Amino acid sequence: MNHTKGGLVIFTANSHPSNRELGKRIAERLGVELGKVQVYQEANRETRVQIQESVRGKDVFVIQTVSKDVNTTIMEMLIMVYACRTSCARSITGVLPYFPYSKQCKMRKRGSIVSKLIASMVCKAGLTHLITMDLHQKEIQGFFNIPVDNLRASPFLLQYIQEEIPDYRNAVIVAKSPSSAKRAQSFAERLRLGIAVIHGEAQDAESDQVDGRHSPPTVKTTGAIHPSMEIPLLIPKEKPPITVVGDVGGRIAIIVDDIIDDVDSFVAAAETLKERGAYKIFVMATHGLLSSDAPRFIEESAIDEVVVTNTIPHELQKLQCPKIKTVDISMILSEAIRRIHNGESMSYLFRNIGFHVPGKQ
Repeated sequence: MNHTKGGLVIFTANSHPSNRELGKRIAERLGVELGKVQVYQEANRETRVQIQESVRGKDVFVIQTVSKDVNTTIMEMLIMVYACRTSCARSITGVLPYFPYSKQCKMRKRGSIVSKLIASMVCKAGLTHLITMDLHQKEIQGFFNIPVDNLRASPFLLQYIQEEIPDYRNAVIVAKSPSSAKRAQSFAERLRLGIAVIHGEAQDAESDQVDGRHSPPTVKTTGAIHPSMEIPLLIPKEKPPITVVGDVGGRIAIIVDDIIDDVDSFVAAAETLKERGAYKIFVMATHGLLSSDAPRFIEESAIDEVVVTNTIPHELQKLQCPKIKTVDISMILSEAIRRIHNGESMSYLFRNIGFHVPGKQ
């Protein structure tokens, strides 16, 4: 059954077979067919997009997940959006469940804020609205000059905890670093559970201390400073040994974060929690990038289960590591598309409500 007004077209790019699968799920929920488009790379690796149906005067939604080749993913998105713009689409909404380069949203030394660049590029290509999920930093929304709906995956993960962890009442929500404490607090308050925070770092690695990258110089240098200016020196940072603030002994530890990519910090956190008496360890994250040897490290670690959503394709990683489970978030994306197309309020999707979703896949 079609749940939308007319004039809706949904396209999926060619980044990964799972992208088309996600697009099909969304289209089925809305009662429409996926739009006809051809996306391919020519012999010289240039991306070519051919829209194979009329989009004149229609609301177009372009679904794009992030594959391993993230730069090709971005180019596919940009070219498809521009193709819809030049084909006179009334509006073009990008559906990027995971916004690429979102980790590079702060100035680091002589680096650059790449997520701002990507935001400018998609707006310039012709995007009129963006639907995404759990941005690495909420402030990234300010990089765009178009409306951005930053949806939340937490209701799905919370429901997974309630339905798939029988004794979750004996659990404690863990932040693997102080920066993750706010997210952990949100989960803990909704589940009426306690919270623990891991602080500090292992003291056996001296490489950072030797090259001094993470601390200001301890020697006063006056060569480039005017003699009349007295600038106080910063005190060098020094992280304490690893400590766990909160009781995890005899409890289930549920580590929550927005992205799980390089799993070293999660594995180290799991070992620390095991030493402190946690008897079962879960990791919950919205975006499962799981790069490189992450599946093998998870399989060999003290982590019992890693639960992520399907914002990013990770079928191959699941074959390598049976500990990885997936929660489907296509329902909230399809509802967001329906509401935007029909001109309905989006506030319903941001309330503290539960969703009836399937458990693990």
